[in-house]
Amino acid sequence: MAEESWHEARLIPTSGINGAEEQERRATSALLAVLTAVKEFGRGFVKPFGAPAGTLDCYIEVPFMLAEKRLYPDGLIRVTRGSTSWTALVEVKTGPNQLASEQLENYLDIARDNNFDAVITISNEIPAIAGQHPTKVDKRKLKKVDLHHISWSQVLAEAVMQKEFRGVADPDQAWILGELIRYLEHSKSGALEFEDMGEAWVGVRDQVTAGTLRSTDKGIAEVVARFDALLRFASLQLGRQLGTEVVPVLSRKEAADPLVRAQTLAESLCTTGQMSGAIRIPDTVGQLVVTADLRAGKVTCHVDVDSPREGRATTRVNWLVRQLKNAPDGTRVEAFVAHARGSQAAELLSTVRENPNSLVLDPAKELRSFRLAVSGNLGSKRGRGRGSFIDSVLTTVDSFYLDVLGNLRAWSAAPPRLRPVSVEPEDLDDTVPAALVSTDYSSQDGAEETSDSPEVGIEPSGEVSTTSPAVPGASGEPT
Repeated sequence: MAEESWHEARLIPTSGINGAEEQERRATSALLAVLTAVKEFGRGFVKPFGAPAGTLDCYIEVPFMLAEKRLYPDGLIRVTRGSTSWTALVEVKTGPNQLASEQLENYLDIARDNNFDAVITISNEIPAIAGQHPTKVDKRKLKKVDLHHISWSQVLAEAVMQKEFRGVADPDQAWILGELIRYLEHSKSGALEFEDMGEAWVGVRDQVTAGTLRSTDKGIAEVVARFDALLRFASLQLGRQLGTEVVPVLSRKEAADPLVRAQTLAESLCTTGQMSGAIRIPDTVGQLVVTADLRAGKVTCHVDVDSPREGRATTRVNWLVRQLKNAPDGTRVEAFVAHARGSQAAELLSTVRENPNSLVLDPAKELRSFRLAVSGNLGSKRGRGRGSFIDSVLTTVDSFYLDVLGNLRAWSAAPPRLRPVSVEPEDLDDTVPAALVSTDYSSQDGAEETSDSPEVGIEPSGEVSTTSPAVPGASGEPT
C-alpha cells in the first residue's frame, strides 16, 4: 500500500462527524480544551469579554435547572484569580444553524440566577457592525448579564494570529493550537466561512437591475446588513493572511447608531444601485474602498494616495508609477489638483507608464493626490462558487491589496542636510573640492572695497599688474 494514501493521526480528527449535533459538540470541546491548554490563546480569547487574568477552566454540557426544565448549555468558561472568579456560559452553532432567541434568553436567566457574568455565543453569523449581536433578545435580561458574540471566522483569525505572529512560548502548546487551526479550516468542522447573501438577495438584486427598488421594500435591510457582514469577513480573512488587525471603517455616527449606516447603504442602493464600504489596514497609505455596482455588474476597489509636496508634476507622477510595477495595466489612475473639484485627468496605468504627462493637463496647477482603482466583474449568485457575488468581492479585494495597495509607500520629504563649514584656502588639502571652500554664511559676504584697496588685473601678456587708486596730484595733474 502506497504511503501517499495514509492519513496522519490528528489530535482533533474530522472523521466520524455525523450531523449538526456531533459537529457542535466536537467544535465546542476542541475550542474549550485548547483555550485551557494554550495560555496565550485562552487569555486573548476571554479578555475582550471582560474576564480578568487568571486560571482558566472550561467545561462542556453543564446541566442547569430553570423552573422545571433541565437545560444544557454547550459550554462554560471560568476564570479564577484569588478569591474572585468570572464565569460565562457558551452557546455554539456550526454550519448554517442560527442562534435562537428563546434559547439565549433561557441561558441569560440561568446566568443571572447563578450570578454568572456573561453568555458567549459562537456561530457562523457575522454581525454587520462589531459589537452587535446577530440575535435579538429581551433587553431587560441584559441588565445583570452581558451577551457577547464571536464568529467562527474571527475565532480562526485570532488563532492564526496568535500562533503565527504573536507567538506561543511553549512549542507543545503551539502545536496544539496548530491542530485547532487545522480542524477549523476543514470543511467537516462546520466552522464555515461567509456562505450566503440571504433569502432576500435575489429579489433585491432584480429590483435594483430594473430600477424599481424603494427604501421601504422588504428585504433591503437584510441585503445591506449582509454586505457589511461581507466586508467584516473580508477584513478577517485579509487580517488572517497579513497577521494584523484589519477592520471596516465607520464614521462616529455610524458606530454610535448602526441604523445610520444601514440607511445610508439603503439610500445608495436605491438611487445608484451601489453599496460601498472602506477597510482599514495598518501601515498602508490609505483606506481600501470597496464599491459593488449591481446595475453595472462591476466591483471596484480603490485607494487615495497623497502626492509628493515637491517637484514638478511629471516628477510626482513618476514617483507613483515606480511603485506600481506589479499593478495590472488596466488599473485606473486619476490625478487631483489643488483647489479643484473632481479629478483633473484619468488614464489607464498602461498609458501613464508610457506618457506620464497624460495626467498633467495644466502644469501650473499643483498635483495633490492620486486615486488608483481596479475593477472586476461582479457576480450575481446568492451563495459561494463561480459567478457568486461573495467570491467576486473577496477575489477583487485580495488581488487589489496584493498587486496595488500592498506595494505603495507614503511620500516623505528628505531630511535637511548640514552645510559644511568653510576653511581657509591654505588649510585645504587636495581632497577637498573647490566648490566647498566658501559655504559658510559669513564667507559669502566679501570684504568691503575701500579706497585704499589696490586693484588687481591681468595684463594681456599674462603678468599681474597692481594699480593703485587715483590720488589727486599723484600724476602731476592739477588738484
